[in-house]
Amino acid sequence: METSTLRFNPVNYNRFLKLVAGLGGLLYGIDVGIIAGALPYLEATSGLTAGQISFVVAAVLLGTVISTPFAGLLADRMGRKWLMVISGALFAISIPIIALSHSYEPLILGRLLQGVSAGLIGVVVPLYLAECLAPEDRGQGTAIFQWFLTIGIVAAAGVAMYFSLRVEEVAKLGNPMLLFAYKNQAWRSIFWVSLPPGLLFVLGSFAVGESPRWLFRRGREERALDALLHSRPPEKARLELEEMRTSQAAEKTRSAGKRAAESLLQRKYALPFLIACLILALNQTTGINSIIGYNTAVLIQSGLSDVQAHWGYILFDIIQALATVVGVLLVDRKGRKFLLTVGTAGIVVSLLATALLFHRSERSRVDVRAAVQAMASGKSSLKVRFTEKQQRQWLTEAGDASLIGKPTTLTVIYSYGDFSAVTPAMVSNQPFATPVELSRSNCLPANKIIAFLSDPFGNLAAARTAPLQIRHALITPLPGTSNGWLVALTLFAFVAFYAMGPGICVWLALSELMPTRIRSNGMSIALVINEAVATFVAAIFLPAVGRYGYTTMFLLFAGFTVFYFITVTFLLPETKGKTLEEIEAHFSKAGAKI
Repeated sequence: METSTLRFNPVNYNRFLKLVAGLGGLLYGIDVGIIAGALPYLEATSGLTAGQISFVVAAVLLGTVISTPFAGLLADRMGRKWLMVISGALFAISIPIIALSHSYEPLILGRLLQGVSAGLIGVVVPLYLAECLAPEDRGQGTAIFQWFLTIGIVAAAGVAMYFSLRVEEVAKLGNPMLLFAYKNQAWRSIFWVSLPPGLLFVLGSFAVGESPRWLFRRGREERALDALLHSRPPEKARLELEEMRTSQAAEKTRSAGKRAAESLLQRKYALPFLIACLILALNQTTGINSIIGYNTAVLIQSGLSDVQAHWGYILFDIIQALATVVGVLLVDRKGRKFLLTVGTAGIVVSLLATALLFHRSERSRVDVRAAVQAMASGKSSLKVRFTEKQQRQWLTEAGDASLIGKPTTLTVIYSYGDFSAVTPAMVSNQPFATPVELSRSNCLPANKIIAFLSDPFGNLAAARTAPLQIRHALITPLPGTSNGWLVALTLFAFVAFYAMGPGICVWLALSELMPTRIRSNGMSIALVINEAVATFVAAIFLPAVGRYGYTTMFLLFAGFTVFYFITVTFLLPETKGKTLEEIEAHFSKAGAKI
């Protein structure tokens, strides 16, 4: 059953479509960014263990993994519009479940629902936009989805900063009970603030029409034409409908007498599918998620203070949102291939500059593993306080006095059996800093599900009784503030190039390249690959940085992005201004030549 849609002229209807899609991106961005601001207050007031907290954080990823593989199938069964309504409703329902919770189980349920919502939105909104918008609007519409996504991340960071400043004011009153009560209110309020966008997205999804291409493939030609007339002049709508008929007739002719599985293996399907999957995988190997997730840690290690690093992260998010606006304005003028080429080239230069800045300090790092292991001998956990006195003692034992008396950081990589963890960087010139605990609860996954996601081959049962092992204890010179701001500038450049190029065009590659017959399911598979690569990069980031340094990690990201640049240059066709049927015809001709 179809609900009636709002009646606008095509220009206004397209604007409304973009706004609704933007709200979907906003929810996606809030899903990504909201937990960072709420987490410190949740940890302080919930009474949950470190393992339970880690599962609360990871539950969104688990929910996304659950929903993404089925998003395309659901979009085909119930339609794009109704899946958008359901995905928004799941997000809206999750908020009161989380904000009103007083135990572990509701928190997990709410976060799982947010992850399921994010997985559905990530597939259905770009899919819906690609099939509804005219070729001249499609790029900008999908770009607005990404822009609102970045606004969601900025909004989450801004709300977190507001409550951080309020908590600091309450702390000055010197009343522990009042401070506890406000922190408890703070994390709940952070989630409540994200409810209105979810409700607006649900209402907007009710008001828009169904995808014309979904209607056409269901045999509802008149409804498909009516849907096209919402967003196009009559002559263009009828022309696109005729292209759909021609494409479908050609498909039936080619596949006559063949099984569906054989047809799906044709080059006209396989080639664009593989290019889209490759682009989505390479998008993650730029390091974008790790650089966002560990931004403050990177900036602190580069020489900024804790407060400076947090302000640097807010600037980072703002620049990402502003650069996305540039991409929105250019994507339908200059084209997808142009933005991807410029974006990946700029990312490579930015990452190389960041690696060079870190190399200046990391080349002098000293491993004092033996000294820390001696302290941990026979213990199942260890509290480490890194002071100037401790620095002097360990460096003397290691036989390297070059860093004694200088500001340095200590990073410890430790493990229990197959599972390892990395401590936050401890600074030597902060004598009153809280000790960092190396413990089983901070290292091991909370359960078998998280253990499998962390290391599919790890033995969790054995790790629960394994001794504490210090893999590395690395003392690294702490650069000055000027170096920290230089690193911040290179990361600002990185995110600006990413936002105006890959950040926008990855959604277009996902939705435009897939032929109509496999678009929904193909997008689900491609996004699963994207999430698998993202999970892998996130899992290895801290251990790799701890062992090899930021220099090596940023060089690795730069190397993958060079391959991304080559892929875009030689394999990706320009899709600007082309209908989905014209793009499909391009790959059909390319397949015939191979």
